[in-house]
Amino acid sequence: MLIPIHAEITREALSGHFSSRALNTIIAANTRLDGLFGQIGHDEYHFDNNAIDESYKYINEQRGYVLASLLTPNFSSAWPAFGRLTHTAQDLYAHTNYVSLWLSRYADSTPPPPTEIDPVEKSLIHSPHLRSGKLYLPLEILYFIPMFRKLALSILPYDSHAWMNLDSPEHNPQFEYARIAAIKRTQYELGILQKLLPPELFSRFTDIETTSHEHENFI
Repeated sequence: MLIPIHAEITREALSGHFSSRALNTIIAANTRLDGLFGQIGHDEYHFDNNAIDESYKYINEQRGYVLASLLTPNFSSAWPAFGRLTHTAQDLYAHTNYVSLWLSRYADSTPPPPTEIDPVEKSLIHSPHLRSGKLYLPLEILYFIPMFRKLALSILPYDSHAWMNLDSPEHNPQFEYARIAAIKRTQYELGILQKLLPPELFSRFTDIETTSHEHENFI
């Protein structure tokens, strides 16, 4: 997904659940993975080039960093780790055929609206048919230059990132399914941490003082 869309999704999913300073740090770390150094040699950040297992491993590693950071005096380092985690989790739906696989079961009927998509359906998360777009460099770079986008699509194969991505609403009508799935997955990841952490550490993580009555469940 494009940087502004990652930021928008993360803010929509997490607003009200974190302090402003925590949320801004999370969003900054999330979008930083789309910088130059996050794009080169790091397929696991984005589910690119069929790095499916590597990307799942990266998500789990970042979750571990969140938990470990909250046990140290420098607990705010949990926020960038959560930002990186959410970026990769969000890219599952934009850079793979997860949405297409989910919609394929409705090929003979009207598909449900995007709000109904399940972002963590086990049969799809672990499907042998789950795949992501390949980056055919340097030709792939042309896709990101608007005036050369049609040329790039005419040259690149259908298994390329350029053809498969759901990075923006202009590219593919399935984008809204990917966007909603990414929002739900971001909230799901927050829910996992809420279940793993005692209330005092979860409050430290969100940077918001809460009472037990206010300790909302996100799953």
